[in-house]
Order: sequence, then structure tokens, then C-alpha cells
Amino acid sequence: MTQALEDLIQSLREELQSYGEMLARLDQQQEQVMNRAPDELLQSTAGIETQSYAIQEARRLRESKQGIVALGLKLARDAGFSEIIPNLPADYRPLLSALVQENNELLVRVHQRSRQNHILLCRSVELMSRLLGSLLPGSSTVYTERGDVLGAFGSVTRSTYHAIG
Repeated sequence: MTQALEDLIQSLREELQSYGEMLARLDQQQEQVMNRAPDELLQSTAGIETQSYAIQEARRLRESKQGIVALGLKLARDAGFSEIIPNLPADYRPLLSALVQENNELLVRVHQRSRQNHILLCRSVELMSRLLGSLLPGSSTVYTERGDVLGAFGSVTRSTYHAIG
């Protein structure tokens, strides 16, 4: 059981690190939007998407380790930390509680920052659309049957912000 707990602790730390890296990438993206750096913005969006996959993998690994500990405690494999922590040896409870709390708090911050960035990017696209509309009078937004925006030359344009929803 000790090794299973150590593995769970390590996976919680790795998940925490993944969230921290995502928050740093989102901060960088926000700065790039404010500084109007479109080339860097495109690169950072790709980095955010890559980090999103890293978070998913870290979460999958942690859930696996969490299930092993739960089974070792004679709980259901999908038991939550609210069930697991009270059943742990007293020495492990404070550390696991703190790691779970830190992960949850950082996840909330990642969600907040991604929503902020989404709003900023949508606003930037809206302002650019107005500018183009004033430069090209008579042009209007045309949508395809799938809801994609049809560009000025008949090509489908993709959303600038595709990494975080």
C-alpha cells in the first residue's frame, strides 16, 4: 500500500505541474494578445493545445493511481478523494489533502484564464471584422452549412482560438 500511495502522490504532483505549465502558457498568450503579436500568438496556441494533451495524460495517470489506492482500501475503483483520504494512514492525509486542494485551485485558475483569453480573442476577431467591414463596404459574413465562416476568397476560415473552449 505504501508504494501505491507514493505513486499517487507523485501523479498528483505531476498533474499539478501540468496545470502550472498551462497557466503559464495562458498568461503568455494573454500578453501576446495585449501586445498584438499575431505570429507569437499562433505559436502559443499550438503550445496550449499540446499542454492540454499533457494535462489529459497526467489526469488519466492520476486517476489510474487513485483507483489502485481505492481498491487497496477496499473502496470502489472510482472512489473520490473525499472517500479515500479519511481511510488513509494519518501520516498521508495532510499531504494528499493539500495536493488535491492545490490541484483543484490551479484547475479553477486555468479555467478562469482560458475564459479570459477566449473573450479577448473573440473581441479581437470582432474588432478586426468591423475594420474589414469598414474597409470593404458591402461585404458581409457568410456561413457554410456547417456553421464555418466563409472567407473573402471562398475559403473556410478557422477559428483563431481552437485550443481551449
